[in-house]
Amino acid sequence: MDRAGLTWRHRAWVVAGITFVVLVAAAAFRSGTGVLIEPVASDLGWSVAPVSFAVTVNLVLYGLAAPFAAALMEKFGVRRVVAVALVLLSSGMALSTLVSQPWQLVASWGVLMGLGVGCMALVFGAIVANRWFVARRGLVMGVFSTAYATGSLLFLPAIATVSTTAGWRYASIAMAALALVLVPFVLWLLRERPSDVGLLPYGAPPGWVEPEPLDDRGIGPARVAILRLREASGSRAFWLLMGGFFICGWSTNGMVGTHFISAAHDHGLPITAGASLLAFIGIFDVVGTLGSGWLTDRYDPRILLAVYYALRGVSLLLVHLLWAPTVQPPMFFFVVLFGLDWAATVPPTAALCRQCFGVERAGVVFGWVFGAHMVGAGVAAWFAAVVRDSTGTYELAWWITGALCLGAAVASAAIPRGGSRTEAAEREPEPVAG
Repeated sequence: MDRAGLTWRHRAWVVAGITFVVLVAAAAFRSGTGVLIEPVASDLGWSVAPVSFAVTVNLVLYGLAAPFAAALMEKFGVRRVVAVALVLLSSGMALSTLVSQPWQLVASWGVLMGLGVGCMALVFGAIVANRWFVARRGLVMGVFSTAYATGSLLFLPAIATVSTTAGWRYASIAMAALALVLVPFVLWLLRERPSDVGLLPYGAPPGWVEPEPLDDRGIGPARVAILRLREASGSRAFWLLMGGFFICGWSTNGMVGTHFISAAHDHGLPITAGASLLAFIGIFDVVGTLGSGWLTDRYDPRILLAVYYALRGVSLLLVHLLWAPTVQPPMFFFVVLFGLDWAATVPPTAALCRQCFGVERAGVVFGWVFGAHMVGAGVAAWFAAVVRDSTGTYELAWWITGALCLGAAVASAAIPRGGSRTEAAEREPEPVAG
């Protein structure tokens, strides 16, 4: 087999490129529903609650579908699963323009779109990075992890503008069309493994041998996902990673992503100012996640996770003290620190899943860990609302979230250095330097 070595002409970068584009688009579809909540409710004469419930179903399926999507990719191929997921997304968004009852919005936004984005969550990126890269895996995973912030920054203003000027249905049709346009590019540019095109992975050393696919013949994808869960559940590393990512989702999507603007408004800040601060957090998220990918290639991912969670905990413990009726300079301390840390946990978490459970198991295992992330986000979104309604302030929720992040830092440092019982049999070779 030919190996293109450590050059930018390696086919791995083409595969990574189309993967990133799909992840960015999926992020835009996922977050775009948040922009459309108020326009949909106003147009159909509904309260916000039934529209928000459709988004809640979307979020839950987004997380819970991830491990099963990874098993489907292992069973039927990444290209097929991603292409079908894009069709599901397009169908859900297009059908939403015809709804007249809340259950129809749940079926389109919640079920169809939730399953679609769930099949294109970060587990998709993790499988591509694991298969196509030996060198710079962490950096590539860092780039993939910036997709949510990139998609939001690129598409949300456009979605908001179209929904305001032309109507939310036109914005929905535009997103449905974009999803369909991506399908032929996925089928053309995405390949399952380097060996399919006569290559070794990027940075593979001389004599590198592709890991043998696990023998799951005769086992359905759902059973494969459950089997991987049973295999991993005997490892302390798995539960520490699950617990840490549960808290990661709690503190990011659940607490800050859902309640930051509302908390800012409670302290006298206009909603537009709170949204602008959240956008700045997204900008620093891109910088921090790319940096984290670079660091993951060079340093112990357990230590990186511990540092990230500790810094996040400190920022959350202090944020309640930084609110003011106008944006003051101290608030930018939180914006920068939390932004740099938002998705920085993803590259070292994906690396630990690979190190502890082997390349062939890592995709599904990371899917379960990612599922815990979104469950944590859902629990936190509900919990913070209860705290706010019962006490009139988010203060207790901020304190608890900060303390949980400090606990995640301790748990991350306690992840066994040797990994799980599966690691010794599937330890990876050292990549070619570069």
